Amino acid sequence: MSTTNEWFHTKGSLAQGDWETVVDASLPGWAHTGLRIAQLDETGRLTLESGDVERIVIPLTGSFTVDVEDAGERSSIALAGRPSVFDGPADVLYLPVGAAGTIRLTERNAASPDGSGRVAVAEAPATERFPLRHITKAETPVELRGAGRSSRQVHNFGTVAGLDAQKFIVCEVITPAENWSSYPAHKHDVENPGHETSLEEIYYFETAVSRGLDTPAEADPVGLFATYSSEAGDIDTNAIVRSGDVALVPFGYHGPAAAAPGYDLYYLNVMAGPGPERAWLISDDPAHGWVRESWEGQDVDPRLPYTDRTENAGSAPAPTKEN
Repeated sequence: MSTTNEWFHTKGSLAQGDWETVVDASLPGWAHTGLRIAQLDETGRLTLESGDVERIVIPLTGSFTVDVEDAGERSSIALAGRPSVFDGPADVLYLPVGAAGTIRLTERNAASPDGSGRVAVAEAPATERFPLRHITKAETPVELRGAGRSSRQVHNFGTVAGLDAQKFIVCEVITPAENWSSYPAHKHDVENPGHETSLEEIYYFETAVSRGLDTPAEADPVGLFATYSSEAGDIDTNAIVRSGDVALVPFGYHGPAAAAPGYDLYYLNVMAGPGPERAWLISDDPAHGWVRESWEGQDVDPRLPYTDRTENAGSAPAPTKEN
């Protein structure tokens, strides 16, 4: 019996050319979102061709410059990065439809043995142009969502409230060790105006020994992720996730994304769909939606927010709290 899961891909299994990971419409059953991940040293260059696609460039580790050609104008935009994805937000760059760019590492990543950095590019096919936008880490909306063991930190740089775009919704989530996020399990796979939007979703994961703990040589940072069937289709993902892994959610209930004891969990979400409304409208699994009410009266995990440990914490964005 085959154990292949077409909706879950380990690190490197979606490699193309200079990219460690490429998610695009070449994957069967995938149409509305894209993602590119690459490791880049000071000599490397990554090219983003002009086309009918909107993009966000996101430094995962290290700092980058993007040389942009947009509407006949050229510019170079420096993106301040971070030592790791667990060190608060980084600068990001929205590239509109028709823009082209070249990404290069501009500051050695002291947290990497060889000084290299990692960069992500979130994508969605689009036809409407919105303004090029550089969102600094200080401008990034930081939300503390949930409470207690459901506490997590969300960087809303590419959500409807944080960015003008046509199609995609993009954010990052940090889940401290032993906490659950993407929970209660929920779905967004039908168009039900005012109640639910149909959105494909990409999860790109990274894991690390939890902040404040020493890292033993034998450590193998992991988390857990699940997706299961809804009326829109059959899907069954129950995965142990590590840095570089990707889970695709074409439909179905998804969650939890659980951080194992001793290990913090990060994921980058990219969502878009065929409908006319750019909105994140979800339906909880009726068996678990009641859990949200249990958060009332609980405090947010005091370990949050995670900010850049190499900078003054007082310069970090002020978080907001939402259930």
